[in-house]
Amino acid sequence: MGLPHVAILCGGLATRLRPLTSHIPKSMLEVGGEPFVAHQLRMLVGAGFREVVLLCGYLGQQIENFVGDGGGFGCSVSYSNDGPDLLGTGGAVRRALPLLGPDFVLIYGDSYCPTNYRRVYEAFRSSGKSGLMTLFHNENRWDRSNVEFRDTQIIRYDKESNDDQLRYIDYGVSVFRAGVFAEKPEDLAFDLAGVQRDLVARGALAGLEVFDRFYEIGSANGLAETDSLLRELTKRDAH
Repeated sequence: MGLPHVAILCGGLATRLRPLTSHIPKSMLEVGGEPFVAHQLRMLVGAGFREVVLLCGYLGQQIENFVGDGGGFGCSVSYSNDGPDLLGTGGAVRRALPLLGPDFVLIYGDSYCPTNYRRVYEAFRSSGKSGLMTLFHNENRWDRSNVEFRDTQIIRYDKESNDDQLRYIDYGVSVFRAGVFAEKPEDLAFDLAGVQRDLVARGALAGLEVFDRFYEIGSANGLAETDSLLRELTKRDAH
């Protein structure tokens, strides 16, 4: 089975991390001794993925200057840019469709998710559905839980509520058919979460539970924790 492109959402303003991100995009923050995006690319290459599209916005040229064509990381990297107006997570994916195949993996530019990416893609293919969301049994531990998940089915995806039925969280690794976004107008700003909620309502979003916790650099605490993890992993790999 050939593996699809991976799209990485790198375009956010990262306001929660100011002033660290006043002049540098979140993906370029030094984590574990080098820009965060380097760790993501190496993880994907280690899982066998070779085609990556970076969806850039805020200060995206810095990311492109660092990563280049991806050859230094063992992959081929293309770029899709929001342009003068930010398109949101969904609009950025819509704009990138010409660079992606009929289906693709999508991850967030501020998340480090050490899971089996091949298993995720195979589960998507087996599901026959339009999309797949990975889920972690969170119980509000690492962030606020936002998914009701029972008997392998996603019942509800709600990022606003905090009721006790929401015990799982969107882990941060998804797979989609391109057609899910192709039906949207070009250059429309919209959020990925709305697309996922629509798929849940139609019974078209598969759910896959994963068991390795996620890490993130979107907050000061998360940044420190992820830095510690990646330094430890780098040290271990060096021996």
